[in-house]
Amino acid sequence: MFRRVLLVKPAGRNGLSFAFDVVPIGLEYIAAYIEDVVEDIHIVDMEMDRRSFPELTSLYRPDLVCITMSATEHNSGLHLAKIAKASGAATIVGGYHPTGVPDLMLSYPEIDMVVRGEGELTIRELLDKGSPENVLGLSYKKDGQVIHNGERPVIQDLDALPFPARHLRQYLYKTSDRSTDYDVIAMSRGCLNPCIFCCEPSMSQRQLRCRSPESVMKEIHEIAEAREGRPVNIMFTDPNFIGYPDRVSRLCELLMERNLNVKFHAILRPNIMATHPQLVKKMCDAGILWYEMGIESPNLKDLKQTKKGISNKIHREAVRNIRANGGSAGGTFVIGLPDQTEEEIRGFPAYAREIGLTAAAFGIATPFPGTEFYDDLDKQGLIFETDWNKFDEMHSVYRTKHVPKEKVEELATYCMAKFWNIDVFIDRAEVFMKRTGRKPPLMEFVRERTVDLQFISNNGVKLQKSNFASHIKTFLDAYPDPRVEEYTRKVGVHTVLEMSRFLRILGPNTVQCTLRLDNTCISVIIKTTSNTVEYIRIIHGRANDSTIDFDIDLNWMSDQSPKSAVTMAQRFISMVSRDFSVKRLWNIFRLFLAVGTELVMSRLTGSQQ
Repeated sequence: MFRRVLLVKPAGRNGLSFAFDVVPIGLEYIAAYIEDVVEDIHIVDMEMDRRSFPELTSLYRPDLVCITMSATEHNSGLHLAKIAKASGAATIVGGYHPTGVPDLMLSYPEIDMVVRGEGELTIRELLDKGSPENVLGLSYKKDGQVIHNGERPVIQDLDALPFPARHLRQYLYKTSDRSTDYDVIAMSRGCLNPCIFCCEPSMSQRQLRCRSPESVMKEIHEIAEAREGRPVNIMFTDPNFIGYPDRVSRLCELLMERNLNVKFHAILRPNIMATHPQLVKKMCDAGILWYEMGIESPNLKDLKQTKKGISNKIHREAVRNIRANGGSAGGTFVIGLPDQTEEEIRGFPAYAREIGLTAAAFGIATPFPGTEFYDDLDKQGLIFETDWNKFDEMHSVYRTKHVPKEKVEELATYCMAKFWNIDVFIDRAEVFMKRTGRKPPLMEFVRERTVDLQFISNNGVKLQKSNFASHIKTFLDAYPDPRVEEYTRKVGVHTVLEMSRFLRILGPNTVQCTLRLDNTCISVIIKTTSNTVEYIRIIHGRANDSTIDFDIDLNWMSDQSPKSAVTMAQRFISMVSRDFSVKRLWNIFRLFLAVGTELVMSRLTGSQQ
C-alpha cells in the first residue's frame, strides 16, 4: 500500500516547447485527484527547490515517488529515481517521454512503473489497489518481464476533475523579468490534428476534450483572488486553445464581465485566427494578448510533409487579425526537416517579418518518441543522437539530406538574429500602443529588452555550451540589416516610445555602440535630434561620424557562466571607449544625464503606482 506520495518535476526541462511550461500543473492535477486517499502528499520542483533530493526524501519519507519527465529530463529523472529507490520508495514515471518509450524506461532498475497517457485515474487506481496488476494505462515489471496493461480511455468529462492542487505549491512562479506572478491553466486536452512531430496523439489518443467556460472562469477567478489584486500572467497550456471556438467565445464574455488584473498567453493554430476575426477581437478585448501559432514554414512542401493543413494565406490573415486588435502575433518555425535546404531555411526570418509576426522562435526539428516523425526516422536509421539532453529543439539529432548537423544548429542562430532585431521590438511596442493608447516609456522598453537579452544569453549558454562563442559570432554576423534603418526612418522611434525628455537632454548626437568578438565587429548607430530619432542603423564595422562611442568586447561572454542583467550592465560601462576630447566628454555626460533622469523618473512613477 502507498500512503506517502511525493510528486516530482526534475530539473532540466529545456527546449522551445517548454519555454513557458514552468509550472508542473500535471502533478498538481494528480495531487488534487488522489489527495483524499493518501496520508501525506507533496510536490517538489527541482528546478526551483534549493534542497537536495536526498534531503527531500529524508524529510518526506515517501513510499511512492512519481516523476514527470520530458526527453531532456531523461537523465535527471533517472538520477532522482535512483535516489528514491535507495530510500526505499517505489518509483513511477509519466509524461510525454515515458509514454513514448515505456519499454526503455522499464529497462532501468530504478524505474518500477510507467504511466502511459493521462495520470489522474491511473495513479488513483494504483493507490486503491496497492498493486499495478490490471491497472489500465500502467506498464510495470514482474519477475523480470515487462507487462503493459491495456490502454486507459482518456478522461471525457474534464469538469469532473478537481482544480489543480495549487495549495500544495511550495514556490512562487514569476514571469521571466520576475515582476509579475505567473500561472498556467488548461481549458482543454488533446488535439484532432495529425501533425507528424507532435506528441499529443500518444498522450491523448487524438481526442479533443474541453472544459466548460464556467469551470475555467471559476478557476481563473480563484487564481486572481489568491493574488489579492496583484497582476498575474496566465498561460493556457492547451495544445490548441481554440479547439471549440464557441466555448472560447463564451469564456471571453465571462472574462469581460469581471475586472481581473490578468493577462493571458495561448497556443493555437493559425487557421482559426484567420477565419474568425470577430473571435480574435473578443479574445484581445478579454486580455488574451499573446499568441503562439505553429507557422512551421513558408514552404508548402514542408507544410504538407508535416501534415499541418494550413497555407501561406492563412498565415497572413491570422497575423493581420491579431495585429489589428493589439495582440502579439507569435509564430514557431521548424528548421532542419529532412528535405529542407540551407537556402530555404535562410528565408524563414524574412518571411516571419514579411507577414508581420511580432515574435518568432526557430526550433530545430526534433523527433520525440511516440510521434509519427520519430517512428519514420527511427525505421530509416537516421537518428544518430543517443543523449536525450540533446532532444531540446536546439540541437540536430538526425541526418538530413542536404544540411549537416553543425550547419543546422548554426542556421537556428542565424534565424534568431535575422528576426529579433531592433525594428521588431519597436514594431511590437507600436502594435500594443493600438490597444493601450499610450507610448511605453523608454526605460520600460529598455528594461524589457534587457530581460530578453538575459534570457537569450543564459539559454544559449545552457543549450550550446561547447560552442557558445561560435553562436555569438554567427549572431553578430547576421545582425546588420538595412531594414532596421528603413523601418526606423519611416516610423520614427520617438512616435512609438515616450522619450521626449530623454531627447531634450541628449540633443543632436550620433551614438555608436560597437560590438567585437575576435575578428567580427558590428555597430549599432542611433542618430538623434532634440526631439526625434532620425534613424537606427546596424552595420558591419564602424562609422566615422559618431559623436558618442562605446566599444564592447564580447569575448567575456564565452566563459559560459550565466549573466545577470547587472553583470551585463557593469561590463557595458567598464568598456566605454576613452576619448578625452572636451566635446566628446560633454556628449557622454549628456547621455548619462539623460539615462539617469529617465531611471529616476521611472522609479518615481513606479513607486506612485
